[in-house]
Amino acid sequence: MLINCVAYEGGRKLGDIPIEDISEYVSRPDCFVWVALFEPSHDEMQLMAEEFGLHELAVEDAQKGHQRPKIEEYGDALFAVMHTLEKHPEDPVDFLVGEVAVFAGRNFILSVRRGSQQGFANVRERAEREPEHLALGAAFVLYTLMDENVDRYFPVLDDLEEELERLEAQIFRATPTRANIESFYDLKYRLTVLTHAVGPLMDAVGKLFGGRVPAIATNTQEYFRDVYDHLARLTAGINALREMLQTGIQVSMTLISLSEGEVTKQLAAWGALITVPTLIAGIYGMNFAHMPEIAWRFGYPWAIALMVGVDAYLYFRFRKAGWI
Repeated sequence: MLINCVAYEGGRKLGDIPIEDISEYVSRPDCFVWVALFEPSHDEMQLMAEEFGLHELAVEDAQKGHQRPKIEEYGDALFAVMHTLEKHPEDPVDFLVGEVAVFAGRNFILSVRRGSQQGFANVRERAEREPEHLALGAAFVLYTLMDENVDRYFPVLDDLEEELERLEAQIFRATPTRANIESFYDLKYRLTVLTHAVGPLMDAVGKLFGGRVPAIATNTQEYFRDVYDHLARLTAGINALREMLQTGIQVSMTLISLSEGEVTKQLAAWGALITVPTLIAGIYGMNFAHMPEIAWRFGYPWAIALMVGVDAYLYFRFRKAGWI
């Protein structure tokens, strides 16, 4: 579905144009065209490929989706893929992972959005409010799209950090359970999804301001360096959160082991208290004719007193040792 198809010249908006006129505006030296598509059909992508002269491999990647974040060069054009992360409406411990594929040429921008309900209308409004920057052409638009998408990762990371703090606060309030461990691993899964979105993109963006910079990004290197800095901050936050998460899992497992050890000690203590009277009663319950205490008048009270005395001594020692 076509969202927008707008022509700009000298940083100023000329207006919406029909798709059939794209090639005419693209041919003008000071003009560039910005097209936004959402879940386009095969025919729509082929039409855009013809109008903009897109490379067939890049078109195929944008059409099929399920690409890792990357930036590739095709002649004088760039093809960028970014992941979008949104809260799942039905599953609070999962993300809706979408993709934004961006074709950037000398005088055109084509964005293809899939699997994401959150668009980039605010990016277009921001760019149109800054004609002096928009005059830089397609490279500045590519920067604004990347910058907006990367900035949307920060609230995701903040939510994960808050979730970890909540789980950590619960660790020492009660003995961790299976549900606690599952919550930690749910959090670890979401952190991995965020890592897969940020890590490859950071490596790709680094090629747009350092070393051999693509021609389209020559005058906008400082802008892409800003995106790289944001990604570096995200990476640092992800690494710190991963270490804290691993520590939380280890502490939970340790507390579970300690709890199981306490239960084992209690069972052993009570087992000993039961075993001693059973042993004494078992001895005097044997059917032998010649047992010295059987004919003794005080044999029964003596046996009961022995049972109580030994159990009292054991109970005192176990209590002192913290087993009961």
